Amino acid sequence: MKIEKLNLDGKKSSIEVLDKIFSAKINNRLVSSVLYKTNANYKGRHAKTKQQNEVSGPTSKIYAQKGTGNARHASRKAPIFVGGGVAHGPKGELAYKKRKLNKSEKKNSIASLMSEKFKNKNLIVFSDFSNQIKKTKEMNSIVEKFEITNSLIILDKSSKDKIEKSVRNIPNVKVTDVNHFSAFDIIKFKKVVFTESSLKELEKRYS
Repeated sequence: MKIEKLNLDGKKSSIEVLDKIFSAKINNRLVSSVLYKTNANYKGRHAKTKQQNEVSGPTSKIYAQKGTGNARHASRKAPIFVGGGVAHGPKGELAYKKRKLNKSEKKNSIASLMSEKFKNKNLIVFSDFSNQIKKTKEMNSIVEKFEITNSLIILDKSSKDKIEKSVRNIPNVKVTDVNHFSAFDIIKFKKVVFTESSLKELEKRYS
């Protein structure tokens, strides 16, 4: 299939793209599953308390099992004593399993989201940036001109080197490359912007 390509002057042309990325079946159930797993894996679980077997101290019995008239106790490390272990407390990051995302899930969710963006006319392809843009003001005028004020911009390496510094201070615009974006990024921003070379790099993964 063919989609529209723009240059910075606003001139239009067309390029051939893979149907399996931009005309795929939109699978909302798969996307929801991928987003759930991605968010769960991002969540930091750093809080940790010591359990009874992790508290330092003697393990000797406090007093005799029978004959004292008191309840039976073993060591002072039991959770009911001050300074003892904590029952059912947070166990730290290593105790929780990461939710596995296989390659097919990632690819199909990206294709589903890209197809939805294309269907809703929220996907734009630019020609590669040939000139360096140093000033944020200049880049901001480009963002406003093409109405990409809330967008994820996915660049090839050459274009990224030329415009990354000028765009990073513009609010609600994220610059990345084909190796460092996720389904969560596509959902977060209204529009997705590719350069021609970054689009071809993405297609190599699906071919």
